[in-house]
Amino acid sequence: MSDTIRLAVAFKDAIEKWHNEHAMKNFHLPLPEPIYTLLRAEAERAQVSATTLAREAIDSWLKSQARKTRHDAITAYAAEMAGTGFDLDPELESAGIDHLVKASRKRK
Repeated sequence: MSDTIRLAVAFKDAIEKWHNEHAMKNFHLPLPEPIYTLLRAEAERAQVSATTLAREAIDSWLKSQARKTRHDAITAYAAEMAGTGFDLDPELESAGIDHLVKASRKRK
């Protein structure tokens, strides 16, 4: 069996395994012609299907949104707790700042 055929079989097996491990749902997404054209061109350049590329782009965006939501929640909590008993201990905060300053000096 040639390397190309072996690679194609391995790729097909990997896709089937992924599909079997992840329940798939179909989602119809009409795209404006310019976006569709760019998606097809990038998929061809990357040598993957447009569906795979779109799935990965959506997954990446959703993960980014989750990180942003978590960051915003932490920021809001920190602002709400500032100056209360749940705020950082002033001595601990000062020690952390001193450590960062010293570490910065060592790098230079």
